[in-house]
Amino acid sequence: MKFLNKVVSLSMLSAAALLASSAHAQVTVKDPWVRATVPAAKASGAFMLVQSAQDARLVEVRSPVAGMVEIHQMSMDNGMMKMSAVDGIDLPAGKPVALASGGYHVMLMQLKQQMKEGDTVPLTLVVQKKDKKLETVEVKALVKPLNYVPAKESK
Repeated sequence: MKFLNKVVSLSMLSAAALLASSAHAQVTVKDPWVRATVPAAKASGAFMLVQSAQDARLVEVRSPVAGMVEIHQMSMDNGMMKMSAVDGIDLPAGKPVALASGGYHVMLMQLKQQMKEGDTVPLTLVVQKKDKKLETVEVKALVKPLNYVPAKESK
């Protein structure tokens, strides 16, 4: 009976530790999606809502579907929309950061295949924490139609 109590206690302790670690997940991602492409297209965008429990910085995104992946920012410059790569995006503790059309987003370039509606695209987000340690977050992004506009962005 003593042995059984120890096994049960150990199992409960392991389960509690697992729940605690998942409850304190550093970075969460909501609604990840990628825009579909026409067959000849070599680039697309990936969009999502990223939130970190502690101050951190998104420093890299990887995907096996693209030869090159960059974090980009859209901005207005003298009335002209410009897109440029950035070295990262700050993730203030507890505040959601939108990667969306017209702002920060992920560019998937040198696509190895067409992005077809309904497919799933694997993405790996690399986040640098305040202590400079890197954390990776695996994401599966659904490919949405070419003309898809999230509800919050539609006018």
